[in-house]
Amino acid sequence: MKKALIAYVATLLTFLLLDGLWLGVLMAPTYRELLGPLMLEKPLLVPAAVFYCLYVFGCVAFVVLPALTWQRAVRMGALLGLVAYGTYDLTNWATLRGWSVQVTLLDWAWGTFATALACTVGFVVAGRFGRSTHHR
Repeated sequence: MKKALIAYVATLLTFLLLDGLWLGVLMAPTYRELLGPLMLEKPLLVPAAVFYCLYVFGCVAFVVLPALTWQRAVRMGALLGLVAYGTYDLTNWATLRGWSVQVTLLDWAWGTFATALACTVGFVVAGRFGRSTHHR
């Protein structure tokens, strides 16, 4: 249980830091330019918080805890990001007016990378600090 909690917190903090830098600093002007009127002035915090908590739960359950090596965490994290962000971006591109191929490819690549990195950090931190302190 301790290892799972450490994995969750480490993965969540890493993903929030990465996504905060990506969305808030590096890509904010690009997304505003490409998405224009589709974007809210300020994001809605409750659905955003639910997304991050749920997505990281999936990262930990499907990648971080089952991975036996950091290399596996990278590969499976990238695969989860590829599938999850691909589902989101391709569906938006297929159904929303104003959702471009540029946004699809940028966001899809980002989600793949960020998920791989967050899962890897979660795996490494959980392995380092999630060991039981007592022996049986």
